[in-house]
Amino acid sequence: MKTPTFISRYRIALIVGFALIVGLFLGRAFFGGGTSEPSMATHEGHGEKGQIWTCSMHPQVRMSEPGSCPICGMDLIPAASSEMEMDPMTVHLTDHAMKLANVQTMVVGMGSGTGSLRLTGKVLPDERRVYAQASHVAGRVEELLVNFTGETVSKGQVLARVFSPELVTAQEELLQAHNVRESQPTLYAASREKLRNWKLTDAQIDAVVAAGKANGVVAILADVNGVVVEKRADLGDYLKRGDVLYEVADLSQLWVMFDLYESDLASTKQSDTIHFTIRSIPGKMYKGRITFIDPVVDPATRVARARVEVADPEGALKPGMFAIGTAKAKHRHGEAEALVVPHTAVLWTGPRSVVYVSEGEGQFRMREVVLGAAMGDDVMIASGLEAGEEIVVNGTFTVDAAAQLNGTPSMMSPQGGPAMKGHEHGP
Repeated sequence: MKTPTFISRYRIALIVGFALIVGLFLGRAFFGGGTSEPSMATHEGHGEKGQIWTCSMHPQVRMSEPGSCPICGMDLIPAASSEMEMDPMTVHLTDHAMKLANVQTMVVGMGSGTGSLRLTGKVLPDERRVYAQASHVAGRVEELLVNFTGETVSKGQVLARVFSPELVTAQEELLQAHNVRESQPTLYAASREKLRNWKLTDAQIDAVVAAGKANGVVAILADVNGVVVEKRADLGDYLKRGDVLYEVADLSQLWVMFDLYESDLASTKQSDTIHFTIRSIPGKMYKGRITFIDPVVDPATRVARARVEVADPEGALKPGMFAIGTAKAKHRHGEAEALVVPHTAVLWTGPRSVVYVSEGEGQFRMREVVLGAAMGDDVMIASGLEAGEEIVVNGTFTVDAAAQLNGTPSMMSPQGGPAMKGHEHGP
């Protein structure tokens, strides 16, 4: 009973071993035969004689065998030609690298130098329509009929009442002159004129004469229609002649003050149109012309303000609201055409400004330029470029980074630097 069990147990092992031997034999026959196959595989792996391998993102890496990039780890790709001579003053990017970095170029041409400026501003009262409502006599505030800012007042409305000892004397002189007005009309006229100089109306003077006694109280009347924007006096305050009780503003016409940066001043002038919106009034577009530009730049903010006058009879606009506007930026130097490039084409570093000029076949050379006035999203080139040259307008930082890695002249190293090491040995 034990012998058959032993034979059956080893029978399975024999069958498995026999199957492995047959499999190895068949694999040798189909896939391993011939001495020419290993030679071909080696030829495909190492490429043609003299083949150079490079990285699509770091073309300065030059290897004699395929493998991984020592900088980024990407698989190396065959270079176009091992005998291609590269200008040491230019940076080279493969087509694949340019697509990955979205490098775009354009041919520089002459333009009218127009663009769009985005401006921020603030609604303010028209300074010419802000009135200081003052007391025309010295005295004590007996009554305030307008007690808070924001209240609307009308011309001729009583705002406050002030008791003045000086007014008592003047009223008594008026009453005495009234009694002798037939014999001394000049004296009576002079006493009335004195009260008019204190902003009393003829009706108020006649009321004193009708009462026959001096009360020393004068009503302060609103000189203009508007809104009280500031209240400066309280009940019981003693005022000097000329002290301000209220500031009243006529808000039917307002100013919108926009900030103009120094770079925008050359392309903006009076009479330019600004279209703007107010954040708190969505869906409505306002339009106005610049009527004034500050002649002095604020030393703290480095901006000058441009004034736009806006009529607002409905009272929808409120002082303090923020505005966002757009204006066309134009080249003002004789309105002649100028060399204009996008802002994205220029790299700034302190006093230097550089662009990358395309020399074909993925080669780019750094070029220093002198900038002119800014035109919204564009900038004028005063010197350094010629019409018809092709420059990088998108992916400029990528091209500059490749130039720095390659040791060619770049934004931060205008004289170039040592080339990247590691391209003469394998991975």
